[in-house]
Amino acid sequence: MPQLEADLFLTDGGLETTLIFEDGLDLPDFAAFVLLQDPDGRAALVRYFDRYAEIARRDDLGVVLETPTWRANPDWAERLGYSPSALDAANRDAVHLLHEIRGRWQTPGSPVVISGCLGPRGDGYVVDSAMTAGQAQEYHAPQIRSLRAAGADLVSGLTMTYSAEATGLAAAARAEGIPAVISFTVEIDGLLPSGESLAESIETVDAATDSYPAYYMVNCAHPSHFAHVLAADAPWTQRIRGLRANASRLSHAELDEAEDLDGGDPVELAQDYAELRADLPHLSVLGGCCGTNHEHVSAISLAALAGR
Repeated sequence: MPQLEADLFLTDGGLETTLIFEDGLDLPDFAAFVLLQDPDGRAALVRYFDRYAEIARRDDLGVVLETPTWRANPDWAERLGYSPSALDAANRDAVHLLHEIRGRWQTPGSPVVISGCLGPRGDGYVVDSAMTAGQAQEYHAPQIRSLRAAGADLVSGLTMTYSAEATGLAAAARAEGIPAVISFTVEIDGLLPSGESLAESIETVDAATDSYPAYYMVNCAHPSHFAHVLAADAPWTQRIRGLRANASRLSHAELDEAEDLDGGDPVELAQDYAELRADLPHLSVLGGCCGTNHEHVSAISLAALAGR
């Protein structure tokens, strides 16, 4: 995991919003993994990931690329007509795709890290059917097993909405022997959709898993939603190493109802990142989430490099 040794590392942006709003593709249930079985869809995924690998090589930085498997868990896959064996094949194929990307773009100065992406069992914006940590471990284990077997370097649980699911996901990764990253999402008040604080959530997961996650991230929220809770001298804040912010300042509810994409201002978002890093230099894995594309990540990278 070279990102643990670097003061600056990139990751990609808003995969699903890019594919829907910029490429005009249909993603049922916001599921990008369905594109793997279609030649045109697969080509769109390659174009998407190539852009971020190209930025990383341009700036002589490493990049973490997330597999397009945020929705590739049992409940969502069943809605989409995938059998357990077909779901296993899709998760493995997603890793293989990124191995192809790595083969074309990786250099000694620009390592490409492959992260197996897991999303929440539920919606991602609300806690609709909470699990215990034990139930979450059992639920997420098959996907983690598929991603690990295919050669992912780590797994990342993105857009986690409550601590128990994050705890179970981290425990499942530990049982499968693969590093894990946990990324929480927050509302405009800086609290998780469950009402838990970031501090409470991180401390809960660490206490239950012997601090197994390699680091934590915040994703699918604008910096203005959470910057005020990131106290520079708090031990739990030091565990947050990555940011994948939304381009828009809108709340989750407002984004859910919006018919058009709010891409925000890439330069303004990059400045928000630079200001956060000025106070919290351990924030080193930088990318985007909903509404962001390669232009946002390019601007974030250049602003971060300028602030070194």
